[in-house]
Amino acid sequence: MEAYNDEMIKEISEFFKVFGDPTRMKILTILLHGKELCVNCITDQLEVTQSAISHQLRLLKASGLVKSRRDGKNMYYSLDDEHIASILEIAYKHVEHKR
Repeated sequence: MEAYNDEMIKEISEFFKVFGDPTRMKILTILLHGKELCVNCITDQLEVTQSAISHQLRLLKASGLVKSRRDGKNMYYSLDDEHIASILEIAYKHVEHKR
């Protein structure tokens, strides 16, 4: 593996910072298993206010971890790509292994 330049290291660091919030991790985990869900479905599962979930989803989308699709008045969210799912699954396996 080649050495990363400072800019790449900074981007990777910012990428992992987004995973550091428990609510965002819960949202990502729900999307990992639910594939595509509307804000109300996520809110119901987490029992958190819709505004709080919407705020976290905006951060996740801006970070490239989730994508959205509008269907009428509803906005549906899913993981941005299979890399995000792989990262979540590897992290889970690592934590489970260390227990």
